[in-house]
Amino acid sequence: MSYLVLARKNRPQVFKDVVGQEHVTQTLQNAIRGDRVAHALLFSGPRGVGKTSVARIMAKALNCAEGPTPSPCNVCRSCKEITVGTSMDVFEIDGASNRGIDEIRELRENIKYMPSRSRFKIYIIDEVHMLTEPAFNALLKTLEEPPPHVLFFFATTEPHKIPLTILSRCQRHNFKRIGLEHVVAYLEQVSRKASFDISAESLGLLAHEAGGCMRDALSLLDQTMAYSETAISHEQVLEVLGAVDRKALFDLCGALLDGRIVSALNLLDDLYRQGHDLKRLYGQLLEHLRHLVIAKLNDGEHHLIEVPAHEIELLKHQVERVSLETMHQIFSVAFEAESSIRFSTQPRIALEALFVKLFQLKNLVSLDQIIAGMDHLAKTSKRPADNPCPGREEPPPAPETTTRQDTPRSIDPAATEPERLVQTWKELLCFCDEQCRIITPLLENAFLSRIGKDFVEIAVAGNSFFSARLRDEKNSEKIRQVCSRFFGRPMIIRFTERPATTHAEANTNKDNDKTRRLRKEALGHPIVTDALDVFEGTVVDVKIL
Repeated sequence: MSYLVLARKNRPQVFKDVVGQEHVTQTLQNAIRGDRVAHALLFSGPRGVGKTSVARIMAKALNCAEGPTPSPCNVCRSCKEITVGTSMDVFEIDGASNRGIDEIRELRENIKYMPSRSRFKIYIIDEVHMLTEPAFNALLKTLEEPPPHVLFFFATTEPHKIPLTILSRCQRHNFKRIGLEHVVAYLEQVSRKASFDISAESLGLLAHEAGGCMRDALSLLDQTMAYSETAISHEQVLEVLGAVDRKALFDLCGALLDGRIVSALNLLDDLYRQGHDLKRLYGQLLEHLRHLVIAKLNDGEHHLIEVPAHEIELLKHQVERVSLETMHQIFSVAFEAESSIRFSTQPRIALEALFVKLFQLKNLVSLDQIIAGMDHLAKTSKRPADNPCPGREEPPPAPETTTRQDTPRSIDPAATEPERLVQTWKELLCFCDEQCRIITPLLENAFLSRIGKDFVEIAVAGNSFFSARLRDEKNSEKIRQVCSRFFGRPMIIRFTERPATTHAEANTNKDNDKTRRLRKEALGHPIVTDALDVFEGTVVDVKIL
């Protein structure tokens, strides 16, 4: 058949036609102008990015009738022969099928002869890393000091497999993957030249499927052109390539992020029934999650995301309501499932299990948000400067008839029993902490010894320092007000001295009561309760330091 595929028909013939490798072509053109071309050049990089094409252009530039020139004419006899591959002085050798020591010995015997019609005898060895170790060793001396009329151009996709002794004798040029925008622009140029109507969205899909390889992109375009002679729709392109629509990936990830597990499983079922490779779908889903994480991380440059420009805004919109911590958790769980999905005999079930696991993940809140929320709650808490009890609003002075409750506390006949006094004292301390926290520390060494109809007798343990502070007029008045509100009637406060012999026992009870009081105080603090409501959390433990 005489048909020439697009990848061969559109092979670049001059340096300016090479797409996305300006750092290499510019260096080679300058070397030709300055007569500084190395005798051995190594072109390394991914497949289909122009390594062999640049080697051929370099051969034409050096053997052109008008050269050596950085712009070969492509009309002279030497340029035409190199273009069609019939030149007697430019040898293209496949390293995979000519990898033995015998082929290299034959090459060494032939390089001593002068070129037949050209200026240089040039050997282009493709996939040079496929040569055997003895073959490389046989090439060492010749490669280091070849005759002045011989040049070597090597191309490889795996330079790490080439011995260091060979690498050190070559001038290395690293080719890079071709950017998505460059591939789309070139495909648009080719399709326009062929009068083929294809949308920019479809060209973007072809470029994305090619993964930075121009040869693959042209092959995919050739495949779509075979479907229709003049035009093709985006749906037809998806059908021809068997690719998953980008919209389906957005819908699938959107269902997972929103917690709509049933919708996600239904979408997966639709893609399965359409015949898509679910392992390939997992790879595309994982790549989409990666794009979402990067879009969440980076609000400026998006060169790490190789997608059309309009999709970047869609990515940012999809993750604007999801925290970075949640997005990273989803991406990590999905990535950890790679081995179980790729090697599974039931990829559909493995993907469904992954979706259920992602659905069960809880939304995470960053530490900065928690701190900011706590600071906001602390600032909004009311703390009047003139309040004698910080953290609590003290009621205004009230007459003796003001009561805390409608019905005064009844006096139990057994009110003088120790157990009843201890329980009442605990309740009184908690109430005192709520009403006027500043006097609570004054009562830590005191105990309730007796309760009457109109009086409360408080015994003070320890030295006279505690008794003096409690008997202070200002503190005594505050204690009287709190007791009056607690019992619901006017009360008189009496202070007595506690015998020193019971101080050790009282001190033990005091420590226990203080721990319980501090724990209750921490759990009931307004900032803690508000934080639990805001972040829907629970208290795991309270530590008293």
